[in-house]
Amino acid sequence: MLASPLLAANGKPLFDGKSLKGWLPQDGKPQLWTVEAGLLANGPAGKVNNIVSEAQFGDVELDIEFQIPKGSNSGIYLNGLYEVQIFDSFGASKIGTQDGGSIYHRWIDNKPVGGSVARINASKAPGEWQTYQISFRAPRFNDGKKIENARFLKVVYNGQLVQENVECEGPTRSAMNLPEAPRGPIMIQGDHGPVKFRKITARALKA
Repeated sequence: MLASPLLAANGKPLFDGKSLKGWLPQDGKPQLWTVEAGLLANGPAGKVNNIVSEAQFGDVELDIEFQIPKGSNSGIYLNGLYEVQIFDSFGASKIGTQDGGSIYHRWIDNKPVGGSVARINASKAPGEWQTYQISFRAPRFNDGKKIENARFLKVVYNGQLVQENVECEGPTRSAMNLPEAPRGPIMIQGDHGPVKFRKITARALKA
């Protein structure tokens, strides 16, 4: 299902605070995410399915507010393929592509390739509400052939610029089994640890 023009233009919420409307479990698995007290959550153990937006997007801006406990791990996949990490990196003196604010690496020949480490460690303490503002440019195609890679134009994490003009040569690790395309869904990782969301808003990225 394509995103409605109204949703994209006006930046309406993808999460309404009341239900799982607009979200499906990945690969048709049982829906184990819940909504309680206005929060979207994957349970105390955080070992459930990933969820995928019914709406699909091309160039998009996302505003997200989330909360994780100590040691937890999740991620937001643009087009279902390119992951911005959610990770408890609070206080870490050295960070990598697995940490909060980073673009996760690809996985080629059983080893990590590429990715982009956050410029600074902007992670807040576990249990605090944290924010992402993500500006994403989808890959470009001509006659079915990719002519430009996907690109994170900007990622602002808790008010700090952590990524700017970062190319993704291909899908990052644990991406959906989808071909790269001009449009795709938003996927949220649900099986690596507990996470809660209170805001997920998308709007079309203006040229």
